[in-house]
Amino acid sequence: VMSSSSSSSLEMEIFQYIDAHQSDFIEDLKEWVAVESDSVQPHLRKEVMRMIALAADRLAALGATVNLVNLGSHQLPDGQVLPLPSVILGELGKVPQNPTVCFYGHVDVQPAKKEDGWNTDPYTLTEINGVHIFIRNLYGRGATDNKGPVLAWINAVETFRALKLAMPVNFKFVIEGMEEAGSLGLQKLLEEENHGFFSDVDYIVISDNLWLSNKKPALTYGSRGNACFFVECGSKDLHSGTFGGIIHEPLLDLIALLDSLVDCTGRIQIPGIYDSVAALTEEERQLYESIEFDLEEHRNNCGVKKFLYGTKEEILLHLWRYPSLSIHGIEGAFHEPGIKTVIPAKVIGKFSIRQVPHMDLSVVKKQVVEHLEDVFSKRNSPNKLKVSMPLGAKPWLADVDDLLYKAARRAIKTVFGEDPDFIRDGSTIPVARMFQTVTQKSVMMLPIGAADDGEHSQNEKISRRNYIEGTKLFAAFFLEISKLH
Repeated sequence: VMSSSSSSSLEMEIFQYIDAHQSDFIEDLKEWVAVESDSVQPHLRKEVMRMIALAADRLAALGATVNLVNLGSHQLPDGQVLPLPSVILGELGKVPQNPTVCFYGHVDVQPAKKEDGWNTDPYTLTEINGVHIFIRNLYGRGATDNKGPVLAWINAVETFRALKLAMPVNFKFVIEGMEEAGSLGLQKLLEEENHGFFSDVDYIVISDNLWLSNKKPALTYGSRGNACFFVECGSKDLHSGTFGGIIHEPLLDLIALLDSLVDCTGRIQIPGIYDSVAALTEEERQLYESIEFDLEEHRNNCGVKKFLYGTKEEILLHLWRYPSLSIHGIEGAFHEPGIKTVIPAKVIGKFSIRQVPHMDLSVVKKQVVEHLEDVFSKRNSPNKLKVSMPLGAKPWLADVDDLLYKAARRAIKTVFGEDPDFIRDGSTIPVARMFQTVTQKSVMMLPIGAADDGEHSQNEKISRRNYIEGTKLFAAFFLEISKLH
């Protein structure tokens, strides 16, 4: 173990190198952002393949052993068969006494078009001054989700190599190109490699989410699950002049069903849905109290006039710790501009429930079906009702007292000069749960993006500060982990 003075002079040397090479690191990100690696749209699949090849070359240049694992192909709903991008399994260093840290990231992105409301071309990384002159933002699709963080980790490793320093840990990399399309084939690969590639891994780090604040760093220790539902009503299209007023209209049935799900305070109306939610402990309540969370800033980030709750604690509890239900759309209803006096025959309502520990997916499904059937039966409608759950992902929760979190907390203190907020994520991060369930290793989410980065939306960005300080954070984290062994 290094003395604290030698370790701090080593950190200084590393941080100075990172500062001096900022423009190189930004050029790297520019090159990656320029690849339209959208895994959702079939015609861009070849660009995802190109992006995976680029990332593999970058790891090989570090001196890593790179294995591109072929996952075969998948069939789209229209029958088209597409090849799946390979998953990169990389390895650097095999020093027996060093801990092994495995990093997961993805290099595919959400769809983006300039005409969707971007101020700049989404595939040209563009640096623009932020609201505060000292913040410069790097705009581009994938800047924060997830090309920026993947490169920051690689650049942190590269810094040790460039300075001819001994690697403080052994590195492994899992980099995929299908995260935005559901990580197809990843779980099977993890299961197959559990006793191979993952056998000597001590820790798994994911950096694919954001801080809670625009300025204060955070460590994430949990996320909600997600159960998506389709509720279908109907028969055949009819003319409203001929049949309006004498039939049970499917869309009216559906709207009544959707309206029965949540009340105006946001509380889910499905009987029994809150029964299994874990009770709030005193230690946990204290974690919430110490979190820095600016209600105004959060309101501005999401562009709403007011929230359902008025206090920081209530908002965070309902965002992370309690289930929520959102309605996403109705398929089959007329939605073009203008008017069309049709009574839609078959309509499908789509909604999802973000569930939390210790809700059971199969119980949630049963509760939803029973509730909708009960509401529907009271309408005496001859229409057919069909409820399905096409997608279900479980919540994830880690232990904040784990060594991994202790090391990350120290690294954040070193780089940012303050302790992080310990946060949960209101969205679903299936990959964290997947890694933890399959490998049974310690998993941590270590974000470097700020709350206003706009992942998935127009004008996605990462600030120059977060990208560069995030690189230092990863480097400091490697040193902290090595001290624990």
